[in-house]
Amino acid sequence: MSEYFVRATPWAHGWELEIPGVGVTQSRNLREAELMVRDYISLDLGEVEAIKSQVTIVPVMAGREIDIERVKALQAQARTVQETAAAAARELAATLRKAGASGVDIAHLLGVSAQRVSQLLKDGTKHSHRV
Repeated sequence: MSEYFVRATPWAHGWELEIPGVGVTQSRNLREAELMVRDYISLDLGEVEAIKSQVTIVPVMAGREIDIERVKALQAQARTVQETAAAAARELAATLRKAGASGVDIAHLLGVSAQRVSQLLKDGTKHSHRV
């Protein structure tokens, strides 16, 4: 499988897409860029190459490559941490409730509202029934 890191540079009518070792094409916007690159690769190198290739669009603005992949990776890490924190909060809220703590006390300990504690306890019940 081939991998293409395509430099996308803005121009008057959209984006110029430089495909290393293949050529240059254009797209009106970045949403269409990958499709345009795959079409170009298909015409130049064949349909199988276009389908099996990994295409990464790298925007270049003000002469600087924009590191979109780094931001996406950080966002994915943040989602994972948030999911882990939510699971821990559900577990702790349930443990405190079983130990006899009130919703107000649990809210104070977790630094959330009483309504959020209610949600955590309700969500915890849903998660405990999953297989």
